[in-house]
Amino acid sequence: MEIDLGKLPFDLDFHPSDNLVAAGLITGQFLLYRYAAESTPQRLLEVNAHTESCRALRFVNEGRAVVTGSPDCSILATDIETGTTVVRLENSHEAAVNRIVNLTESTIASGDDEGCIKVWDTRQRSCCNSFDVHEEYISDMTFASDSMKLIGTSGDGTLSVCNLRSNKVQTRSEFSEDELLSVVIMKKGYMWNADWNSMLYSWGFFKDCSDRFVDLSPNSVDALLKLDEDRVITGSENGIISLIGILPNRIIQPIAEHSEYPVERLAFSHNRKFLGSISHDQTLKLWDLEDLLQGSGNTMSNHSAVSDSDSDGMDVDDSIPKPSKGISGVSCISDHNFFSTIISWGLWLLLGNAA
Repeated sequence: MEIDLGKLPFDLDFHPSDNLVAAGLITGQFLLYRYAAESTPQRLLEVNAHTESCRALRFVNEGRAVVTGSPDCSILATDIETGTTVVRLENSHEAAVNRIVNLTESTIASGDDEGCIKVWDTRQRSCCNSFDVHEEYISDMTFASDSMKLIGTSGDGTLSVCNLRSNKVQTRSEFSEDELLSVVIMKKGYMWNADWNSMLYSWGFFKDCSDRFVDLSPNSVDALLKLDEDRVITGSENGIISLIGILPNRIIQPIAEHSEYPVERLAFSHNRKFLGSISHDQTLKLWDLEDLLQGSGNTMSNHSAVSDSDSDGMDVDDSIPKPSKGISGVSCISDHNFFSTIISWGLWLLLGNAA
């Protein structure tokens, strides 16, 4: 299934419980579509959200609104039923907003082009955490809910771990030679960060990577999407979408080709029936996930990597390089039912970079 967006897309997101998908465009608009198997997607909304490009986009409030971010430094929430503005936060950042991710039912995080990460309470419509942790743009973020850790990656070649419970930067990795583009938590806590040579970080040992995945070279990995604890879907600069196995590290198989252009973003539909991809060819493609995974040992799992709490006694590097900017803000995310600390984890991060 293919949707001609007409302009270059920067981000996409699926509704959490309905067959709706939204895409943010270079024009500053975002488009909302209803999709169904074996039928033409229907456009429901076309919203002129920003004066500059719409780089970041997420459904919030159980899918009742879409939040968007832009180089015009604003964050906008739009009601998806009426297309009207719920709230616009002008000058939400001092630089272009490049990434937005969901944290909890009532909080989101945004990252800008100068390396600042902010956490927002969508009910209070206010900023409750702010971390000036990187020197270049925030490329991606992921949230470990059990430990209240927000992991960020940046064009400056480093990875950061922000503790939302204490409102402090816990640690920051050594510099990589390449930009870090995407991050997911895998395999009881390995973090994979994608680039030319995708890197794996062991949870608690963030200073340097534990392993490298070199088989994807010479094409950079621009997008990562966790399928289960053992497999991740990657989108590369050559337009190829691949299924990758982790520990052991291997390319299981290429599963789709979006176009000859880089795959910018990947996302699952609410029921995981469809995989969505966007690229520079100005299309949003919806792939039948079951068809894509035929012959690859299709066993999907919804288990979160952070739900395991193994007592491995891992060391945690709490000393961080002194950031060039201050860290400010007041924590707003509740640590209700917080029972696990980072020391008790055995987790990995998977990241992606670009030369």
